Amino acid sequence: MDRTPKAITVAILAMGGEGGGVLADWIVDLAENSGYLAQSTSVPGVAQRTGSTIYYVEIFPETSGEQPVLALMPVPGELDIVIGSELMEAARAVQRGLVTADRTTLIASTHRVYSMTEKTAMGDGRVDWEAMLEACRGAAKVLIHADFGHIAEETRSMISAPLFGALAAAGALPFTKERFEDAIKRSGVGVESSLAAFRAGFLASPTKVSIERESRAKIGVLLAPLAARIARDFPASSHEILLAGVARLADYQDVAYASTYLVRLEPIRDVDQGSLLRETGRYLALWMSYEDAIRVADLKIRRERFDRVRRESRAGAAQLVQINEFLHPRVQEIADILPAGIGRWLLKTGFARKTIERFTRRGRVLQTTSLRGFLQLYILASLRGWRRRSLRFAKETEKINQWLTQIPPLAREDYELALEVAECPRLVKGYGDTHILGSRNFDAVMGAVAKLRGVPDAAPSLKKLREAALADDTGAKLGEALREMVA
Repeated sequence: MDRTPKAITVAILAMGGEGGGVLADWIVDLAENSGYLAQSTSVPGVAQRTGSTIYYVEIFPETSGEQPVLALMPVPGELDIVIGSELMEAARAVQRGLVTADRTTLIASTHRVYSMTEKTAMGDGRVDWEAMLEACRGAAKVLIHADFGHIAEETRSMISAPLFGALAAAGALPFTKERFEDAIKRSGVGVESSLAAFRAGFLASPTKVSIERESRAKIGVLLAPLAARIARDFPASSHEILLAGVARLADYQDVAYASTYLVRLEPIRDVDQGSLLRETGRYLALWMSYEDAIRVADLKIRRERFDRVRRESRAGAAQLVQINEFLHPRVQEIADILPAGIGRWLLKTGFARKTIERFTRRGRVLQTTSLRGFLQLYILASLRGWRRRSLRFAKETEKINQWLTQIPPLAREDYELALEVAECPRLVKGYGDTHILGSRNFDAVMGAVAKLRGVPDAAPSLKKLREAALADDTGAKLGEALREMVA
């Protein structure tokens, strides 16, 4: 047998600001203080989110012979350990061939930081997390996965620390847990929080914690009657979605608004208690909580947001954090939150529009962390009680009712077509230009439903139109699909 000592190879795939370099330094320090030679290199790249870097470490046992020649970059098929700081980064390592089933221990954080293409997609552009995790599971010899991003947040540390704990738990390096902790202590920076995160990552790893898919809807005392109503009047298969829906809408508006949500779903429940009810419930909750200036202001001044920004900026307890918002409201967005009559008057009155445009042309920067800036957003958010009288509310309510009334009769004559109609609100989202285009596409797709009723393959045809509408941000592909349907 070949008894020639071989290097232990480690690749770390991390995004900017996650401490990938710190993790590599800890591994090098760990090895060198345990009687090994170690070398670390880094290769910068792009992750479509922040700068992405592959850190590469080789560890070699010291011998009495000549110095080994260590590589500068990872080579597919030659990695003992691969660490992905985010699920897509781990999947990219698999795609690049860095993870092999006969050799590699893969440590992956299952949280997501969405790429630009996922964020800008007209519909749900998110990559299937289950497919990525399954690819990791199939490619690795050993897979350790947990939401290390959440652990980092809970311990107010960088994700490098819980990943270092997962590496210790994996047993893929010939060092004790105490030696890992000593490496953190020798760094001298953020030792207490890093050790807490390290130990949490160590404990989480053997359990192979996966992404939590369970509903996180918070049902308190005020929503208890609605929760009881859901349990009594709706099938069990829809409870998770409906509970999340009432929690979302009560937070968005009030309990009465959440109750309206259930009333609107009763005709759907009466014709179907399966997929149609669930999908209609999902998209109705999203549509009823449409984004307007009131909602945006409300979210910007919440304590959770200030806490999240402080955590992400890694600010110390004695440091001040200032948040600047760039606001550029358009005339349409201002009219949308005004009483319906005034909003319509503003949009059709030339001098009023020009006056508003003059004051909002350049936008403005508002400091949310200042008293003045906070109060301005607080006043805007407090208009939530008036939302039911607003122009946007009137328009959205009319369109929601038109959509919902079509579903029960369609379900009786063509269930699959009704399912496709239930998913059409996916086209309507956001605000500004995104909302205008989405609404236009929705109207065009729904306009085709009457022509498809009673036609063979009506459901696949409507699905094709919807997917065309989501395929670009110009409406060109939808127009082409509509022309093909007519032809």
